[in-house]
Amino acid sequence: MTTATTLSASTDPAARRPPLGGWLAVLSVMAGIFSIVTTEILPIGLLTPIGDDFGVSDGTAGLMMSVPGIVAAVAAPVVTLSTARIDRRVVLCALVLLLAVADFVAAAAPVYWVVLASRVLVGVIVGGFWSIAAGLAERLVRAESVARATAVIFAAVPLGSVLGVPVGTFIGDHAGWRTAFVVMGVMSVAVFAALLLVVPPLAPVRAVRPAVLSSLLRHGAVRRILLITFLTVLAHFGAYTYVTPFLEDVTDIGPGAVTGLLLLYGVAGIAGNFLGGVLVASRPRAAFGTATAMMAGATLLLPVLGGSPAGAVALLVVWGIGYGAVPVSTQVWFARAAPQAPEAAAVLFTASFQATLSLGALAGGAVVDHATPSVVMALGGTVVALATAVIVTARRPTV
Repeated sequence: MTTATTLSASTDPAARRPPLGGWLAVLSVMAGIFSIVTTEILPIGLLTPIGDDFGVSDGTAGLMMSVPGIVAAVAAPVVTLSTARIDRRVVLCALVLLLAVADFVAAAAPVYWVVLASRVLVGVIVGGFWSIAAGLAERLVRAESVARATAVIFAAVPLGSVLGVPVGTFIGDHAGWRTAFVVMGVMSVAVFAALLLVVPPLAPVRAVRPAVLSSLLRHGAVRRILLITFLTVLAHFGAYTYVTPFLEDVTDIGPGAVTGLLLLYGVAGIAGNFLGGVLVASRPRAAFGTATAMMAGATLLLPVLGGSPAGAVALLVVWGIGYGAVPVSTQVWFARAAPQAPEAAAVLFTASFQATLSLGALAGGAVVDHATPSVVMALGGTVVALATAVIVTARRPTV
C-alpha cells in the first residue's frame, strides 16, 4: 500500500474492527460481487431458452450481455462521482437491493424488451458496486491482511462462473429460466441483509474527481493496459457469450452436458485465478502473456478440435485457466500504474472492462447471426492473439 493508503486506513474506524468482524465484512462484499457477476453472465447459460421463449435469434438474445456492459462503463464513473459524499455501506446496500429488483423484473418479464430493461439496471449496479468494492479491503481488515482480503473479494469473479452460471443453467433446464432469476433475486436480498449487518459505516475518503480520471488517461502505462484489456476482454466475451450454441451445434451435446462443461470451465477458471494471482505479483507481464496465449490457442483450436467432446473439454479447460488469470492480472496492473489513486484506477478498470465486455458480446452476436459459432471462436482467438503480441513485444513490463 502507498503511504496515503496506509494513513487513511489507520484513521478509518473500520480499519480498527476486530479481525472476525472485518473478515465477515470482506465475505459479505465478496457475496455481493458474486451475486452481481452471476446475474450479469447468467444469460450465457440460458441464451437458447430465453431466445426461444421470446422468439429472438441468438445474436439478439446476446444483447442481454452487451447492454449491462455498455451501461456499466458509463455508470462506473457516474455512480462513483455522484455518491462521493455518501457512506459506502449505504451505497453498496442500495445497489444490491436494486439487483434484487432487476432479477425479479427479468423473471416476470412478459416481453423481451422488459428483460433488456432489467439488464440496464444490472449495468448500473455493476459499474457502481465494482468501482467502490475494489478498494474496500484496506478499510475492512488490518494492513497485513489487505492483499489476502482483496484476493478473496475478487475470487467472486471466477466463482460466479464456477457455481453461479452452471447452477443457474441447471435450474433453468429443470425449472425454467425465470426460476433461475427468482433464485438470484432471493440471494441478492440475503446479501443485502448481510451487508447491512456486518459491514461497518464507511465514510467516503479520497473522493474521485473528473480531473483525477483524466490525468490517469494521459499516463502511458495506463493507456497500454487499456489497450491490452480491450483486446483480451473483447475476444473473450465475443466468443464465450456464444459458447452454448457452439457446444450444442458443433460439439453436438445436450443441455445437461453443456451445464457440466460450463462447470468444468468455471473450475478451471478458479485455478487460473489463483495461479495468476501468484505469478502476477512478481512477473506481471509473464502472467498476463501466458493467460492470453492460452486463451488464443484454445479458441483458435475449438473450430478444429471442438467437434468431439474430448477436444471441447480439453480446450475449455485451457480457456478457463487462461481467462481465470485475466481479472486479477488487469486489476493488479491498473492498481500499480496508479498507486496514488486506487479508487480512480478501479473506476477505469471497471469502465474499460465492462465497455469491452458489451462490445465483445455485440460483435459476437453480429457474427453468429451471419456466420457460425465456429467463426466466432476463430475471430476471438485472432483478437486475443493480437493482445498477446502487444504484451510480448512491449519493451518493458507496463508495471
